[in-house]
Amino acid sequence: MDKKELARIVIERLKKEYPDADCTLDYNEAWKLLVSVRLAAQCTDERVNIIVKDLFARYPGVEELAGADPEDIEEIVRPCGLGRTKARDISKCMRMLRDEYSCQVPDQFDELMKLPGVGRKSANLIMGDVFGQPAIVTDTHCIRLSNRIGLVDGIKDPRKVEMALWKIVPPEEGNELCHRLVYHGREVCTARTKPHCSRCCLKDICREADSEFDKV
Repeated sequence: MDKKELARIVIERLKKEYPDADCTLDYNEAWKLLVSVRLAAQCTDERVNIIVKDLFARYPGVEELAGADPEDIEEIVRPCGLGRTKARDISKCMRMLRDEYSCQVPDQFDELMKLPGVGRKSANLIMGDVFGQPAIVTDTHCIRLSNRIGLVDGIKDPRKVEMALWKIVPPEEGNELCHRLVYHGREVCTARTKPHCSRCCLKDICREADSEFDKV
Protein backbone atom coordinates (compact mmCIF):
# COMPACT_ATOMS: atom_id res chain seq x y z
CA MET A 1 0.00 0.00 0.00
CA ASP A 2 1.11 3.59 -0.48
CA LYS A 3 1.88 5.92 2.41
CA LYS A 4 -1.44 7.80 2.25
CA GLU A 5 -3.35 4.55 2.61
CA LEU A 6 -1.02 3.47 5.41
CA ALA A 7 -1.60 6.78 7.20
CA ARG A 8 -5.37 6.38 6.81
CA ILE A 9 -5.32 2.95 8.44
CA VAL A 10 -2.99 4.09 11.23
CA ILE A 11 -5.27 7.04 12.01
CA GLU A 12 -8.37 4.83 12.01
CA ARG A 13 -6.90 2.17 14.30
CA LEU A 14 -5.30 4.58 16.77
CA LYS A 15 -8.63 6.43 17.06
CA LYS A 16 -10.24 3.19 18.23
CA GLU A 17 -7.32 2.35 20.52
CA TYR A 18 -7.04 5.81 22.14
CA PRO A 19 -10.36 7.63 21.60
CA ASP A 20 -9.74 10.17 24.36
CA ALA A 21 -6.08 10.92 23.68
CA ASP A 22 -5.22 14.54 24.42
CA CYS A 23 -2.28 16.72 25.37
CA THR A 24 -0.62 15.27 28.47
CA LEU A 25 0.42 18.69 29.76
CA ASP A 26 -2.12 20.20 32.15
CA TYR A 27 -3.26 23.74 31.32
CA ASN A 28 -6.35 25.93 31.29
CA GLU A 29 -4.91 28.97 29.51
CA ALA A 30 -2.83 29.29 26.37
CA TRP A 31 0.10 31.02 28.06
CA LYS A 32 0.36 28.21 30.58
CA LEU A 33 0.70 25.65 27.81
CA LEU A 34 3.38 27.86 26.27
CA VAL A 35 5.33 27.76 29.53
CA SER A 36 4.79 24.05 30.11
CA VAL A 37 5.89 22.98 26.65
CA ARG A 38 9.14 24.90 27.11
CA LEU A 39 9.73 23.15 30.42
CA ALA A 40 8.96 19.77 28.85
CA ALA A 41 12.14 19.76 26.77
CA GLN A 42 14.23 16.82 28.06
CA CYS A 43 11.75 16.40 30.92
CA THR A 44 8.65 14.28 31.42
CA ASP A 45 5.22 15.85 31.17
CA GLU A 46 4.39 14.35 34.55
CA ARG A 47 7.19 16.24 36.25
CA VAL A 48 6.30 19.45 34.41
CA ASN A 49 2.68 19.18 35.57
CA ILE A 50 3.91 19.04 39.18
CA ILE A 51 6.43 21.87 38.90
CA VAL A 52 4.12 24.36 37.19
CA LYS A 53 1.65 24.19 40.05
CA ASP A 54 4.09 26.14 42.21
CA LEU A 55 5.12 28.41 39.34
CA PHE A 56 1.57 29.40 38.43
CA ALA A 57 0.52 29.77 42.06
CA ARG A 58 3.29 32.31 42.56
CA TYR A 59 2.83 33.99 39.16
CA PRO A 60 -0.85 33.59 38.18
CA GLY A 61 -0.76 35.62 34.98
CA VAL A 62 1.39 36.76 32.08
CA GLU A 63 2.08 40.12 33.70
CA GLU A 64 3.17 38.57 36.98
CA LEU A 65 5.47 36.07 35.29
CA ALA A 66 6.85 38.73 32.95
CA GLY A 67 7.75 40.84 35.97
CA ALA A 68 9.51 38.03 37.81
CA ASP A 69 13.29 37.85 38.04
CA PRO A 70 14.63 35.01 35.88
CA GLU A 71 16.57 33.78 38.91
CA ASP A 72 13.34 33.36 40.87
CA ILE A 73 11.77 31.45 37.98
CA GLU A 74 14.86 29.26 37.75
CA GLU A 75 14.62 28.36 41.43
CA ILE A 76 11.17 26.88 40.84
CA VAL A 77 11.71 25.18 37.47
CA ARG A 78 15.20 23.76 38.18
CA PRO A 79 13.85 20.20 38.73
CA CYS A 80 12.80 20.16 35.07
CA GLY A 81 16.43 20.39 34.01
CA LEU A 82 18.18 23.16 32.06
CA GLY A 83 16.73 25.53 34.64
CA ARG A 84 18.69 28.65 33.73
CA THR A 85 18.03 28.40 29.99
CA LYS A 86 14.35 27.58 30.42
CA ALA A 87 13.84 30.33 32.99
CA ARG A 88 15.49 32.86 30.69
CA ASP A 89 13.33 31.82 27.73
CA ILE A 90 10.13 31.88 29.79
CA SER A 91 10.97 35.32 31.15
CA LYS A 92 11.69 36.74 27.68
CA CYS A 93 8.61 35.07 26.21
CA MET A 94 6.26 36.42 28.86
CA ARG A 95 7.73 39.90 28.54
CA MET A 96 7.18 39.78 24.80
CA LEU A 97 3.58 38.67 25.29
CA ARG A 98 3.07 41.53 27.73
CA ASP A 99 4.78 44.21 25.68
CA GLU A 100 3.81 43.25 22.13
CA TYR A 101 0.68 41.09 22.34
CA SER A 102 -1.32 42.60 25.23
CA CYS A 103 -0.70 39.44 27.30
CA GLN A 104 -2.39 37.29 24.66
CA VAL A 105 -0.83 34.30 22.92
CA PRO A 106 -0.82 35.00 19.16
CA ASP A 107 -2.94 32.70 17.02
CA GLN A 108 -0.67 32.75 13.97
CA PHE A 109 2.13 30.21 13.48
CA ASP A 110 4.70 32.74 12.30
CA GLU A 111 3.97 35.01 15.25
CA LEU A 112 4.37 32.13 17.69
CA MET A 113 7.73 31.33 16.13
CA LYS A 114 8.95 34.82 17.03
CA LEU A 115 8.54 34.12 20.75
CA PRO A 116 11.73 33.22 22.67
CA GLY A 117 12.08 29.51 23.27
CA VAL A 118 9.34 28.57 20.80
CA GLY A 119 10.19 26.22 17.93
CA ARG A 120 8.05 24.43 15.37
CA LYS A 121 7.02 21.68 17.78
CA SER A 122 5.77 24.15 20.38
CA ALA A 123 4.10 26.38 17.80
CA ASN A 124 2.29 23.42 16.27
CA LEU A 125 1.11 22.25 19.68
CA ILE A 126 -0.33 25.68 20.45
CA MET A 127 -1.97 25.98 17.02
CA GLY A 128 -3.56 22.56 17.29
CA ASP A 129 -4.56 22.35 20.95
CA VAL A 130 -5.41 25.97 21.69
CA PHE A 131 -6.65 27.30 18.37
CA GLY A 132 -7.92 24.12 16.72
CA GLN A 133 -5.84 24.60 13.58
CA PRO A 134 -4.14 21.89 11.51
CA ALA A 135 -0.93 20.89 13.24
CA ILE A 136 1.65 18.12 13.34
CA VAL A 137 3.76 17.95 16.49
CA THR A 138 6.94 16.03 15.76
CA ASP A 139 8.08 15.04 19.23
CA THR A 140 10.27 12.00 19.89
CA HIS A 141 7.32 9.59 19.87
CA CYS A 142 6.01 10.90 16.56
CA ILE A 143 9.45 10.66 14.93
CA ARG A 144 10.21 7.19 16.30
CA LEU A 145 6.84 5.64 15.47
CA SER A 146 6.53 7.28 12.06
CA ASN A 147 9.82 5.66 11.07
CA ARG A 148 9.05 2.28 12.61
CA ILE A 149 5.59 2.07 11.06
CA GLY A 150 6.81 3.26 7.67
CA LEU A 151 5.04 6.59 7.39
CA VAL A 152 8.47 8.13 6.76
CA ASP A 153 11.72 6.53 5.66
CA GLY A 154 14.71 6.96 7.92
CA ILE A 155 14.04 10.63 8.66
CA LYS A 156 15.11 11.89 12.09
CA ASP A 157 15.01 15.66 11.61
CA PRO A 158 11.77 16.96 13.21
CA ARG A 159 11.03 19.51 10.48
CA LYS A 160 11.58 16.98 7.69
CA VAL A 161 9.33 14.46 9.44
CA GLU A 162 6.66 17.15 9.80
CA MET A 163 6.86 18.06 6.11
CA ALA A 164 6.69 14.39 5.08
CA LEU A 165 3.64 13.76 7.27
CA TRP A 166 1.83 16.82 5.89
CA LYS A 167 1.92 15.07 2.49
CA ILE A 168 0.07 11.97 3.68
CA VAL A 169 -1.97 12.96 6.76
CA PRO A 170 -5.25 14.89 6.29
CA PRO A 171 -4.83 18.34 7.90
CA GLU A 172 -7.77 17.86 10.25
CA GLU A 173 -6.26 14.61 11.59
CA GLY A 174 -2.67 15.69 12.27
CA ASN A 175 -2.94 17.10 15.77
CA GLU A 176 -4.91 14.22 17.28
CA LEU A 177 -2.78 11.64 15.46
CA CYS A 178 0.31 13.05 17.15
CA HIS A 179 -1.33 12.85 20.58
CA ARG A 180 -2.25 9.24 19.90
CA LEU A 181 1.28 8.44 18.79
CA VAL A 182 2.46 9.73 22.18
CA TYR A 183 0.08 7.37 24.00
CA HIS A 184 1.03 4.45 21.75
CA GLY A 185 4.72 5.24 22.12
CA ARG A 186 4.47 5.19 25.90
CA GLU A 187 2.27 2.12 26.25
CA VAL A 188 3.17 -0.18 23.36
CA CYS A 189 5.84 1.00 20.91
CA THR A 190 8.27 1.97 23.63
CA ALA A 191 11.74 3.44 23.26
CA ARG A 192 13.61 2.27 26.36
CA THR A 193 12.35 -1.31 26.31
CA LYS A 194 11.61 -3.77 23.53
CA PRO A 195 8.37 -2.66 21.78
CA HIS A 196 5.38 -4.83 22.64
CA CYS A 197 4.61 -5.81 19.06
CA SER A 198 2.44 -8.78 20.06
CA ARG A 199 -0.25 -6.46 21.45
CA CYS A 200 0.08 -3.66 18.92
CA CYS A 201 -2.99 -2.74 16.88
CA LEU A 202 -0.69 -1.87 13.97
CA LYS A 203 1.34 -5.07 13.95
CA ASP A 204 0.10 -6.34 10.58
CA ILE A 205 0.89 -3.09 8.78
CA CYS A 206 3.98 -1.92 10.66
CA ARG A 207 7.24 -2.10 8.73
CA GLU A 208 9.29 -3.19 11.75
CA ALA A 209 6.84 -5.53 13.47
CA ASP A 210 8.05 -9.13 13.66
CA SER A 211 11.59 -7.85 13.16
CA GLU A 212 14.34 -8.00 15.74
CA PHE A 213 11.92 -6.47 18.26
CA ASP A 214 10.01 -9.74 18.57
CA LYS A 215 13.03 -11.99 18.77
CA VAL A 216 13.71 -13.52 22.15
